[in-house]
Amino acid sequence: MTRPTVAPAEALEQLPAWSVAPGDRPAISRRLTFADFNAAFGFMARVALKADKMDHHPEWSNVYNRVEILLTTHDAGGVTDLDIQMARFIDGAAKSLGGE
Repeated sequence: MTRPTVAPAEALEQLPAWSVAPGDRPAISRRLTFADFNAAFGFMARVALKADKMDHHPEWSNVYNRVEILLTTHDAGGVTDLDIQMARFIDGAAKSLGGE
């Protein structure tokens, strides 16, 4: 099954906190800051559980209270509805845990 891709700029119309990821591949990214490491890690745990259920996993890194996330659908070669769904979940989880 081929997944339809969406241009990153088109996805951003629905996701104002996100931006087009730097580099050659089509992806969206977001950087979040939390009060401390515990809050950042709690956020990542919440997102990890959702990602596992969706079978759609972000590329991310964490340094202390900061989490950087990149979303793209590797097997589709770009941004898909799965990325938009995941970004919306991430936005909600970040908001509930005080992420900016």
